[in-house]
Amino acid sequence: MASGASKSAAFMLLILNMGLYFLMIVIGSWAINHGIERSRETAATLTIPARIFPIYFPMGNLATGFFIILSLLAGVVGFTCSITGLNNVFLWNAPNLHAAYASALASLSLTLLALGFACKEINIGWTDSALRTLEVVTIIVSGTQLLCTVAIHVGVEDAVARQKNLGGRY
Repeated sequence: MASGASKSAAFMLLILNMGLYFLMIVIGSWAINHGIERSRETAATLTIPARIFPIYFPMGNLATGFFIILSLLAGVVGFTCSITGLNNVFLWNAPNLHAAYASALASLSLTLLALGFACKEINIGWTDSALRTLEVVTIIVSGTQLLCTVAIHVGVEDAVARQKNLGGRY
């Protein structure tokens, strides 16, 4: 009984996460493109320590560069893991659930790392609306990815218990 509820919860959360991660990719790509196009004229007016900073973005603060790059990386990995996770959760057997759990855990760790930089950027302040949207999406996707990872973990434990009851057969 828990298996069916966990499967449907994981499936719906993976679909939701796929959309949220795609939104992270779109906003992060726009921010990197905007930063590349505008950094030359803006960085020329800065003093020496800030001018040679390797990840400078003309909007936001000094945490913005790290946040945008890590959120884009988390978005790409999370989107890919959501697509492969949908196939693995659809099959719902022990080997596929282990693969889905491993990819969900990797995606969760990158998303939590981006969440840390989002919190730092919120703490420093002075960001525009596009970056605030990316911060909010990162916070929301961190929670939903955690719930999805827990739902897949419940399915893994159920599949392992069923496998032991069946004597090792899948």
